[in-house]
Amino acid sequence: MRNFVYPAMLTPDPKGAFTVRFPDLPEAITSGKDRPDALAQAYDCLEEAVAGRIADQLDIPPPSAPRRKQILVPLTAPMAAKAALYLAIKDASLSNSELARRLKVDEREIRRMLDPRHATRLGRIQKVLEFLGKRLLVSMDSAA
Repeated sequence: MRNFVYPAMLTPDPKGAFTVRFPDLPEAITSGKDRPDALAQAYDCLEEAVAGRIADQLDIPPPSAPRRKQILVPLTAPMAAKAALYLAIKDASLSNSELARRLKVDEREIRRMLDPRHATRLGRIQKVLEFLGKRLLVSMDSAA
């Protein structure tokens, strides 16, 4: 089973700001003026890093186990679903065109489903994942 909850390290600076780094995604670095702002920025940074990897057709590494003093940052449900779809297509060694042909849809629909800026219905992604032999699971945890 694959999840999309990544450990991040918050490093304070002497002026009270924080830098956030994701060890699994070296390009994902952000900062905030204080801890709450840094945490808010971390969510956006993680989304952009994963979106960039999808756009550049790069691997999305699995999250490593969190270490002491690291925090966990999840992808939003829509972005996690898109990342899962991207990985399922990649695991199946299918091109967008080939998947579209098998699903009897236009290739643009597959591109839109993978586009992080396009609001794709979760049910549609779920159906394509099922077609690829995968199952989309959603879980809930306390926000604190």
